[in-house]
Parts: sequence; structure tokens; C-alpha cells
Amino acid sequence: MDTRPATAPELPRYAPNTVQASLRVLDLSIGEMLWSRRTIFMALVVGLPVVIAVGTRLFVLMTGRDWHVQGVVADGPAIFGLMFWGLYMRFSVPVLGVFYGTSLIADEVEDKTITYLFTRPIPRGAVLLGKYLAYLACTVFVILPSIVVVWLLILPMGGSLAASFIDMVKDLAIVAVGLAIYGAVFAFVGAAVKRPLLAGLVFVFGWEPIVLAMPGYFKHLTVAFYLQGLVPQAMPNDSALGLAQSIFREIPSLSESVVWMAAIGIGFLALAMRIVTRREYVLEQ
Repeated sequence: MDTRPATAPELPRYAPNTVQASLRVLDLSIGEMLWSRRTIFMALVVGLPVVIAVGTRLFVLMTGRDWHVQGVVADGPAIFGLMFWGLYMRFSVPVLGVFYGTSLIADEVEDKTITYLFTRPIPRGAVLLGKYLAYLACTVFVILPSIVVVWLLILPMGGSLAASFIDMVKDLAIVAVGLAIYGAVFAFVGAAVKRPLLAGLVFVFGWEPIVLAMPGYFKHLTVAFYLQGLVPQAMPNDSALGLAQSIFREIPSLSESVVWMAAIGIGFLALAMRIVTRREYVLEQ
């Protein structure tokens, strides 16, 4: 008879894969992002176009006068197109990408909570991916309603809501794409650079505006250049709007923009996950 003491059966160890782990991090992070101090900043950024739209609509209703741009009457579709490009695509989208994307890992390091996340039985890259998905969900949830409100206020001024509905849906999709691409780029910056916020602001407000206005190949090293290939597809072809678009000497084709933006977004997000997986984070005392 076997007299050896019975041992408890070994419990199987379950470790979620990257997709499952990232969804868990998403669920954990989305509430933190929505109730963080950055949400106040985000509300101010996306609220500015709404305030301008309300002021514009009140001005037209109270005075009965039309807006003019270099002697050309700017109706609702033209004004909305200018606001969409200037206030959303060239300000709100990159700014939110900078402030949220660079903080995905940097905030955890600064708050000294990165070790708690990395001691969990989940892939390190899934932590970044889950927080990136939370950033995307939060920003899309806030900025898309702002665009719809501006569209409802501005388009009736000489335009038709029904006729421009498809263009507005395209605008919403373009904004979501812009948030995804900028977020991926600055997630990489946040994982690789010691002071990522400063580097991101220099890129958005220094590098991109300068090289976009210059001839040559350097404009291909910006996100905004490829987003331009999508924006004209969604913006109405009014003469006043054409004045704003004419400052760009070169606009990539739709297919070129889609291919390069997919490469930029996937590539930088993969690089960021790789850096987080391999990097050793030493917390300052």
C-alpha cells in the first residue's frame, strides 16, 4: 500500500493573452481617464468650436449679415469646413493626441504605479494597448458630439443638413482616424522619451506647421500631410473653403493617405508596445 502523503492537485495557471489583457486594462482605465483632470482640459478644447459656432449663429440671426472671406460670401458649409479643418483637425485632434498619448505610460511612471501593472500576469504590451484603446474611446466620445453640434448650428446658414449629412459622417470618421494616428505616434513618444509632452508639443506646433508650408519632401514626415488627403473628400467645395485649402501646394491621394496612415498608426503602436515590453523602469525615490 502506498503510504506517501497525498498532495493537493496543482491548479492550472491562467494568463490572458494580449487581446484579453488589453480589454481588461481598457475597462480599468476608461473610468480613470474620464474622471481625470485631463477631461476638464479636453472639454475646454472641444467646447471652443461650439462657443464660436453659437456666436457665429447669433451674429447672423441678430444682424442679418453674411460672413465674407476676401469678398466671397461664406455660407454655412464653407464656414463649417473652415472650422473643421482649423479648429478640429489642426488643433483639437493633435492636442488631444499629445496630452493623452504621451501620458499613457509616463503618468504611471510619474505616479509610481507602473510596477503594480507590470506585476500582473499579463503581457506588458497589453497595458499600453489597453490604455491606448481607453484614450481612443474617451476622446471619440467627447469630440464627435462637439462636431455634430457645430454642424447643426452652422450648416443651416445657407446649406442643407440633409444634403451634407454624408459629408458630416465622413468628417466624424476622419476625426476618429486622426485621433487614432496621433495617439499611436505620441504613445511611442511617451514610451521612448523622458519628457514626452514637450517633444509632442514641439512636433505639433513647431515641426508640422513649418514643414507643411515648405516645398520639398519633409511634409511627408508629418501626420497632418496624410490627413489632408482625406479632408477634401469630406469638406464642401465652396470658393471660400478653397481659399483655405489653396495654402497647401501638395495633397496626397486618398489611397496614398490610407496606406501611409495605416502604416504609421500600426507601426508606432507596435513600437511603443515593444519598448514597454523590453524597457526596465527605474522609479525615482
